Amino acid sequence: MHNFKNLKVWQKSVDLAVKIYELTRSFPSEEKFGLTSQMRRAGVSIPLNIAEGTAKSSSKSFSNSLEISLGESFELETQLIIAERVKLISGETSAVIESDINEIQKMILGLKASVQANLDS
Repeated sequence: MHNFKNLKVWQKSVDLAVKIYELTRSFPSEEKFGLTSQMRRAGVSIPLNIAEGTAKSSSKSFSNSLEISLGESFELETQLIIAERVKLISGETSAVIESDINEIQKMILGLKASVQANLDS
């Protein structure tokens, strides 16, 4: 369907995944199997599901992959809030990453609407 590497939402979500890896490097070792692992998995899942969706043979399947990607972004946003509340990251850092996540969520919703419009036509 699409070349996922050309999708701005995929590019931005890869950048976000890299930021999450960099951010979680400073987390304490006891979080290795906790928030560190969870945040990294959610962060990586966002672009992975977008890329996977582009390989689907139908718009409905692509839309479903985007839905999963969106869900992962909300998971990551929640993990970010928890990380801030337990003082693993500052409010300032959290706000910057949350802004990135919100932008990606809007982009996913826009792409999903576009894909959905193709289904409806």
